[in-house]
Amino acid sequence: MRLGFDAKRVFHNATGLGNYSRDVLRILQARHPEHEYLAYTPRPGRLAPLVGSSLCVKGPRSPLARALPSLWRQAGVVADLRRDGVALYHGLSNELPTGIERAGIATVVTIHDLIFERHPELYAPIDRRIYRMKFRSAAARARRVVAISEQTAADLVELYGVERARIRVVYQVCHPAFRAPDDALAAALRERLALPPSFVLSVGTLERRKNLLLVLQALRGLDGVHLVAVGRPTAYARELDAFVAAHGLGARVRFLRGLSMPELAALYRMATVLVYPSLFEGFGIPILEALAVGTPVVTTRGGCFAEAGGPGSAYVDPRDPDELRAVLAALLADPARRAEMAARGREHAARFRDEAIADELFRVYDQALKA
Repeated sequence: MRLGFDAKRVFHNATGLGNYSRDVLRILQARHPEHEYLAYTPRPGRLAPLVGSSLCVKGPRSPLARALPSLWRQAGVVADLRRDGVALYHGLSNELPTGIERAGIATVVTIHDLIFERHPELYAPIDRRIYRMKFRSAAARARRVVAISEQTAADLVELYGVERARIRVVYQVCHPAFRAPDDALAAALRERLALPPSFVLSVGTLERRKNLLLVLQALRGLDGVHLVAVGRPTAYARELDAFVAAHGLGARVRFLRGLSMPELAALYRMATVLVYPSLFEGFGIPILEALAVGTPVVTTRGGCFAEAGGPGSAYVDPRDPDELRAVLAALLADPARRAEMAARGREHAARFRDEAIADELFRVYDQALKA
């Protein structure tokens, strides 16, 4: 069977949506190599999925489509899908091309989150309007909708009126680097970055929603505790820098970016605790990445975070630095408690193994094909 995928972010997004898209293609090829996987991208890119013999990359064919790649992705690709004999098309990042529902092609779309609806103050009005139009349309037209958490599924029902019977919750997976320790890489990375023996780790774009300021506020009362924060900076990073300078935290705070996935996995393994205080997420993949390598997690109470963190993680109010400070102080002073959290975290992370998620996706595809 030929399966088509919206692969724009496979080749052009190095973080969240791109990682999800690459992981889906990777695990499906590994688990079900008997099928053909066609990855449709409007233009070539520097990033690539794990390429196997069952994967074929497709782009615009006609001069007009090549001249207008965005329009091709939004509508013109449907004609190519029909010519290629695609039985099912999966929109991996919240979108489906216009008119595909009339082409006799089964459709699945993954909706990652509706954060722009829950926290509109974090988005420009024009972006909210565009996202709302695309997400609502795709969710209404798809035969099946994949939500990456129960939180996102509930939001789709409440905010967009999507029938719960058409939604399937299928979680994410980790990059293989998080399942394969590399001690030599870790030692080289620690030396190159001059990392302290013990540190608290935070991973995620330096934007207001990720709420890193809460960690800096908690750090003020934790003498000798170091923070390593990994993520692409935005305008919010200036506020973080100002806080670090104003409170004399420069010697205890490191901001990093541009690490490879194996390097990032090694950094997780070296960390004493991961802190992920985000205000709202569709899932929160850094939580799962930390649990997979055996690093205890402190994250946000409410929303989707307990789905990712499981029963062994610690949960705090994302608006209360005093509570976070107290939880971190207790954990950093209690290696036995951290070991227990690590063991329970690994057990929880085992639920998200590649084979199980690939099989779940194929069950969704089968339902869409029969709908």
